[in-house]
Amino acid sequence: MELTDHSRIAVIGGGPAGAFSAYFLLDFAGRIGLQDVAVDIYEHKEFACVGAKGCNHCGGLVSETMLQNLSMEGIVVPSSVIMNSIDSYRPHTQEGDVLIQLPLAQMRIATVYRGGGPQVYDNVGDPPKTSFDDYLLTLACSRGAELIPERVTKLSWQEHRPQVETKNGTIKTYDLLVGAVGVNGGGLRLLEELGFGYVPPKITKAYVGEFFIGREQVNQYIQSAMNVFLLDIPGLKFAALIPKGGYVTLCMQGEIEEALISRFLSHPVVRKCFPPEWKPPRKMCHCSPKCNIGEPRHYFTDRVVLVGDCGVSRLYKDGIGAAYLTARACAATAVFYGISAKDFRKHYLPTCNRLKHDNQLGHFVFDMIALPKKVGFLRTAIRSMAIREQTLHNTKRPMSTFLWNTFTGSATYSRIIFEAAHPRFILRFIWELLKGVLHR
Repeated sequence: MELTDHSRIAVIGGGPAGAFSAYFLLDFAGRIGLQDVAVDIYEHKEFACVGAKGCNHCGGLVSETMLQNLSMEGIVVPSSVIMNSIDSYRPHTQEGDVLIQLPLAQMRIATVYRGGGPQVYDNVGDPPKTSFDDYLLTLACSRGAELIPERVTKLSWQEHRPQVETKNGTIKTYDLLVGAVGVNGGGLRLLEELGFGYVPPKITKAYVGEFFIGREQVNQYIQSAMNVFLLDIPGLKFAALIPKGGYVTLCMQGEIEEALISRFLSHPVVRKCFPPEWKPPRKMCHCSPKCNIGEPRHYFTDRVVLVGDCGVSRLYKDGIGAAYLTARACAATAVFYGISAKDFRKHYLPTCNRLKHDNQLGHFVFDMIALPKKVGFLRTAIRSMAIREQTLHNTKRPMSTFLWNTFTGSATYSRIIFEAAHPRFILRFIWELLKGVLHR
């Protein structure tokens, strides 16, 4: 069961997972001389549109590791897509904050919009730049994929081949179907109805809000830093403020509800990150997207394979990086080996298993981060260790690197734990703890 000349492939979803899948399928097919392989991308959203119509519900962080991986593939993300380049971060605790500059130039992240940008209110705001998702989709189409801007309403089988039906009445049968529908919307239900045993991943709800304060105010209060909050607010797991031109994006994980968002924005530590007179606007772009926090079951079969969020993704962060990894592995399997369940199990599943096993360590990492929020002397030790590291002129800054990698997705959870288990890191942290106890 293999792809041959004139094979037809359907990709359901035009976000990063779908665009990467189409791009690599056509790229790899060209390398081995497959002729006239057709790839159709079904995506009804217009990612160039501002506001909710074009948004793909994401905080919009792209790690330097991801950008380097793309550059090695010959994909150079243009400056028109990148809103800000972040080369530092500022952890906020009850005791204060510290601006941490990382010693390595490659340890940066880029902020992007997954759509055309937030809906401009009061006729103010920076003109939106190119959408990251729109850039990737255009890139896939330039490789030879065809965009079908229609909503898929039904997936079925026709003589053991997947069939796609749209709201406009289009019906096509394919040799391979790649599901890249994410976890928001009705795509998961369509995949379940194919009847090959797919069970969607466990999900949780996040919060993403776009606050306009003006570019000058962003430079003054947020700077080119990712602001991370280690606050003991009931129900809050993680929160960060991310600069994007004249806007600040708030990303939150936890027991998302209006009361939690209000408690966070009114917290004195958070208020210091905004101008004194600033208040959350009544009209603003915000959403509560679903996030993949647990692996699905049976996410491939003969002629069908799922990638990105509807398959296996990264826990709490770097969903774009996971989309790249799974889409590339899926395409390589389909083109170089075959499109049967046996082929996907042998050549695609190992990539997913590495992500899955790393996510299991990720739960432990976030448990480690949650503890200092409730224990004051642990927060003090973390803060003092990070401050002391800023006076060093070498690249050995273990606490700074640990926090950066945890919050940005620049490293795997296994690497984070490995570096945190180093005797040098442990001894330095114990020393900071002892100094804090003696001071108290």
